[in-house]
Amino acid sequence: MLPERHPVVLCADDYGLSPGVSRGILHLARIGRISAAGSMTNIPAFPDAAPALRELRGSVGLGLHLTLTTGAPLGSLPRLAPGGRLPPLGRLLRLTLSGRLKPVDVRPEIERQLDAFVAAMGHPPDFVDGHQHVHVLPGVRAALLAALRARGWRGWLRDPGDRLGAIRARPQARKAVVVAALGLGFGDAARRAGFSTNRGFSGFSDFAEGEGFGDAFERSFRALGPAQVVMCHPGEIDDGLRALDRVVASRPLELAYLGSERFGAFLEQQGLRLVPEPEHAPAHARTARPT
Repeated sequence: MLPERHPVVLCADDYGLSPGVSRGILHLARIGRISAAGSMTNIPAFPDAAPALRELRGSVGLGLHLTLTTGAPLGSLPRLAPGGRLPPLGRLLRLTLSGRLKPVDVRPEIERQLDAFVAAMGHPPDFVDGHQHVHVLPGVRAALLAALRARGWRGWLRDPGDRLGAIRARPQARKAVVVAALGLGFGDAARRAGFSTNRGFSGFSDFAEGEGFGDAFERSFRALGPAQVVMCHPGEIDDGLRALDRVVASRPLELAYLGSERFGAFLEQQGLRLVPEPEHAPAHARTARPT
């Protein structure tokens, strides 16, 4: 009898950010090297990219990558985007952490991005997370949970926190600790609201150029939780990406690694099974071996 494999959701963020990013994510989804993809429905490139991704429903989890720091909102958002452009992350953090951004200020855009997902994909998102983890921020999280409850939504929410010991075992621990601190209590709040979440989160990167991505990414699979999500940011470079995001040069490196024989062999050697939604591993399941 074959041993049980540890289930992991490998989620590619930023679908729809640009045609090149979407092409890269589609390629990996079609060859089974990612198991979920989060879409940025406020970006103009998303509607054209949506039909190809929609065809993969069932084999790949399809989610909303709530976007409040890139591009333009889908409608009027006076408090957050008075000039018609969403703010950089630093300004959003100042608004949320100071209590100046209330749920009522952001809920209309959450509703619009949810509606845009349904219009393009033909169904509600399987999961919801946030670009730059904005969905867990004070003010935003309350608006998101209220919007989803009102819709009777039955998907899962991405909790970017994890155990401190697990975070320390992986790359970019400082960044992971900061994000976990910003999202403190989000998982509990989501579950109290009736939504399921992952239990374990990794994939933080410095987005640097160079040949070390594979080694660092494999260390992201250390100290896995019982329902782990690992994020990634693959894609091809194009003008649309350059215009909207600072993470450019590392995306094709991620794309090449995730599509490589090396990554396939790593999954096999570590006993990992890519799944479209979080599953609780059996009690005897182990963490992945250090590489």
